[in-house]
Amino acid sequence: MAADLVLTDKKETSGRDALETAVKRRPPSRAARIWAGVWPKALAVAIFLAFWQIVVWTGWRPDYLLPGPAPVFQQLGHDLTTLDLWRAIGTTMQRGVAGFALAAAVGLAVGLAVARSRILRSAIGSMITALQTMPSIAWFPLAILLFRLTESAIGFVIVLGAAPSIANGVIAGVDYVPPILLRAGRNIGAHGIKLYQHVIAPAALPWIVAGLKQGWAFAWRSLMAGELLVIIASKPSVGVRLQFAREFADASSMIATMIVILVIGLLVDVAFSSADRRIRARWGVLDQAGR
Repeated sequence: MAADLVLTDKKETSGRDALETAVKRRPPSRAARIWAGVWPKALAVAIFLAFWQIVVWTGWRPDYLLPGPAPVFQQLGHDLTTLDLWRAIGTTMQRGVAGFALAAAVGLAVGLAVARSRILRSAIGSMITALQTMPSIAWFPLAILLFRLTESAIGFVIVLGAAPSIANGVIAGVDYVPPILLRAGRNIGAHGIKLYQHVIAPAALPWIVAGLKQGWAFAWRSLMAGELLVIIASKPSVGVRLQFAREFADASSMIATMIVILVIGLLVDVAFSSADRRIRARWGVLDQAGR
């Protein structure tokens, strides 16, 4: 009997030790985390490039309409050594950041107002969703009519394209704030702006960041549509380069410019993903593997 008790105690102890070992396991190194995040993307890119090259080899379209990866990346390498491309990227990013900043300000203000007011939610809550589903290209006839072929026309469409999705993110975040947090905040004297600052905003932050990320996607698409339609003299941009490449039937330059647009979008997504990881780590919902 004593032997059985000793054996059982050893098994329980070893089980606890194994559990503690698993809990105290060192997290992977930064290099390992970076590699874990990079290799699936690299594999996806390799598969896409292989598929692209196979399609070119089939002769589905002539080379002057659908060039292979080699001439496109050769053209891209040449473009990256010229100042014209970097000026175009600078103009596009300046428009994008300014338009997104204004859209974020409008979206955050409208979202907070609608989320905490039953009257405003009944009046314009569904309209915000309707505006979000409106294609950005549909706003340009009105924008050009109001502002002509100017920067304001592009900014107008960026704000209308991005602000509704940001507002919806704010509304969703406020709706999911646990009522117990609101009661706790009021009990310690947080009311009005202080309640938003110290309780509602921190609790709704993950949804707000998700809304901002989606808002940037809408802003970026609106900006690209705007630069294709609103061509301003002496204002080189990524969209203008894309349009001119199409008009001159320069497929290699056109696809190279599309790759630039894609890479910029991926870099912004990395920035938002980094912010999201930090928020989840602060909330304690990021596991040791960094997922």
